[in-house]
Amino acid sequence: MKSIEQLQEICKDVRADIVKMTAAAGSGHPGGSLSAVEAMVALYFNVMNHLPDDVKWPERDRFFLSKGHACPVVYSVMARSGYFPVEELLTLRKCGTRLQGHPSCKTLPGIEVSSGSLGQGLSVANGIALAAKLDKMDFRAYCLLGDGELQEGQVWEAIMTSAHYKLDNVCAVVDYNGLQIDGNVEHVMGIAPLAEKWRAFNWHVIEIDGHDLAKMLAAYEEAKNTKGKPSVIIMKTVKGKGISFMENVAGWHGKCCNFEEMNRAMEDIYGRGN
Repeated sequence: MKSIEQLQEICKDVRADIVKMTAAAGSGHPGGSLSAVEAMVALYFNVMNHLPDDVKWPERDRFFLSKGHACPVVYSVMARSGYFPVEELLTLRKCGTRLQGHPSCKTLPGIEVSSGSLGQGLSVANGIALAAKLDKMDFRAYCLLGDGELQEGQVWEAIMTSAHYKLDNVCAVVDYNGLQIDGNVEHVMGIAPLAEKWRAFNWHVIEIDGHDLAKMLAAYEEAKNTKGKPSVIIMKTVKGKGISFMENVAGWHGKCCNFEEMNRAMEDIYGRGN
């Protein structure tokens, strides 16, 4: 278990990783990766029951990245929690790499299922969680979804399914940063009032500031302790969080930094002169 201060330092390194690896690749999706940093750092370092050196451990908790384009944040927390060397992050999206532009379970141990096509992750999490119930096992299934992704109809079928089977071992996490590739989520296809919709589907709803690590950890614990229904953590976040010129700018959804911008980003993360 890490202290809040230790987690905060890891968050800085993860943000730097995201900027550096997408810049080295010349492509990628930094905006929605940066908004999910605290959620993923808390999950991999303090919440999930997993063994980086035994990725097939039957009792492990499972994580599913439904918004697969945000894989830079997942690759970073995986590397920094021991799944593979941190140096490998700079191979993102390059020929022969294990770090594909969307995660592949065929190339990278520790990825539970390949993802990229939006709207499918929660359905997979449901299947794994239901299997755990049938096998009388205690592991949990976590799934990170984007807010724009919630415009996909399959997501709502999965939401209904989780509640129908009372999958209290499912925890969905919604990265509610308000922006998607085409702009403001509410302008493209409105999803508000979001919490009320999940409650109407009989989910336990937890609303938090997704950049507050203490609240993030408390939300995961509340979800774990909720019985008889699935839980969703709706975390209000900032797209591009931590990089001043990226924050709340939809254009950084799928755009990487040039050399000058990368240096500015490092100053934002670590402070000038570091």
